[in-house]
Amino acid sequence: MPALEIAGQTINPGETKRLELPTVRLYTDTTMGIPVIVKRGKRPGPTLFLSAAIHGDELNGIEIINRIVSSKAMDKLRGTVIAVPMVNVFGVINQSRYLPDRRDLNRSFPGSTRGSLAGRIAHQFMNEIVSKSDYGIDFHTGAIHRSNLPQIRANLDDEETLTLAKAFGIPVLLNSNVRDGSMRQCASDAGTKILLYEAGEALRFDELAIRAGLKGTLQVMRHLGMLPKSRSKSSNIEPFIARNSNWVRASESGIVNHHKQLGDFVSKGDVLASISDPYGESLAEVTSRYDGIIIGKQNIPLVQEGEAMYHIAYFKDPDEVVENLEILQDELLPEESDTL
Repeated sequence: MPALEIAGQTINPGETKRLELPTVRLYTDTTMGIPVIVKRGKRPGPTLFLSAAIHGDELNGIEIINRIVSSKAMDKLRGTVIAVPMVNVFGVINQSRYLPDRRDLNRSFPGSTRGSLAGRIAHQFMNEIVSKSDYGIDFHTGAIHRSNLPQIRANLDDEETLTLAKAFGIPVLLNSNVRDGSMRQCASDAGTKILLYEAGEALRFDELAIRAGLKGTLQVMRHLGMLPKSRSKSSNIEPFIARNSNWVRASESGIVNHHKQLGDFVSKGDVLASISDPYGESLAEVTSRYDGIIIGKQNIPLVQEGEAMYHIAYFKDPDEVVENLEILQDELLPEESDTL
């Protein structure tokens, strides 16, 4: 297994190194760096990158990566893990989704050495991390004041990617087209198979989302032969693929009373929320147009007309999806005092 070079540093088989990818300096001439942890097994295997906080306010992935790299399971690693807990360090510092130039880093790939700040960071990440990896898992959350149910988004028409998504072991798989300028699109174009894990809310830690992300990543690594097969009883969770999803939007501006929550199965015509004015008078009811599962939800009890409120995915067997979501929660959070 040959040596690996990242940011001018060489990491040999069997080594673990912490390093930084240098980025643009601050106005104060302070050096900024993207933290990277590289763990290499002594025996050959695939190279997997793990990335979080491409949007600087999406924090769950930081904790997932920290738990993975410190897991005892990593003592038996085959191959290489390149872990990047904070890609958008500027955004993390400012608790913002965006970079200081107001660009979305995840719409700036593949970037260039002469482009915007976002483009330069994207170019560096592609060259130093993605291009040296066979596989990748990118961790995201919902936007500010919005929560996402644990879900994998990927190109499920690709057979190998679908197999990886199923190995992750959560009930909801969303077949998602790549977006222009996204890291997932550029990684795919470069031949790197990638999963996008969505769970939780911006600027918040969600323990269920973190545990599901940790367990799912380790299961993908076992599937790839990077870790030994688990001796524990296999999960009863069966993944279900959603080929379509839509947001239900507010028909009025006002104060919201939510009637449905993340993971709920809803039927066409079900009342999801009611909207009232400041005097308590009812203005409208928000209803579902289809049968499906709520995989994303606005949390703040205030809404503007046209604002997205509920993200609903459509499955052939929604009742079974709900049952598997309950199994996931029971397995990962059986008691508050337990730890994974």
